[in-house]
Amino acid sequence: MKKVLLAAAMVFLTFAAQAQEKSEGLKGIWWVAGQVSYASEKTGDAKKTSDMILPIVGKFITPSVTVGVGIGTINSKDDNGVAVTSEENTFVIKPLVRKYWNVAGGLFFYGQTALPVMFGKDKVADSKTTSIALELAPGFDYVINKWMTVETSFTILNVGMSTKTPDTGDKTTKFGFNANPMNSVGDRTLGSLQVGVKFLF
Repeated sequence: MKKVLLAAAMVFLTFAAQAQEKSEGLKGIWWVAGQVSYASEKTGDAKKTSDMILPIVGKFITPSVTVGVGIGTINSKDDNGVAVTSEENTFVIKPLVRKYWNVAGGLFFYGQTALPVMFGKDKVADSKTTSIALELAPGFDYVINKWMTVETSFTILNVGMSTKTPDTGDKTTKFGFNANPMNSVGDRTLGSLQVGVKFLF
């Protein structure tokens, strides 16, 4: 009888462990993504360049909720052919949280809230800029395999405030609100559309 009970207990524990593992889903999984861009425009001797590097690391704290943070830089330079008129270097920190819902199979829909904070300095104008924003972005994530997914998202709401402080003179504060998911009223293409890959480990 004891052997039967022991065997039954082992079977129960095995099924319970499997059920727990299934219910845990992606909980505890780390992931890495990011944004990289570079642009250059030249007209005669005039040249404009810009680049951005923003690696993002996150972790699933529940089977369907993940938190992450991106830390990187944005740089831009404007040279009119005679002199450099603007040279900005910006440090970015972007905490975010996502909630996932399964659509079918490996396809998931998610909603993301991010709070990007930026600290910039213009070496030419000798001014400093600080900005903070709240972004809402829905998206789709497709699981390719155990270590990679493909995702796409677009920003539908952006609320932000920035303050520019020159070396001399008064500072300038700006507030912006954009709830239009399109680029403009006349251009009905999605604004801030992003496509990328995410690595799981």
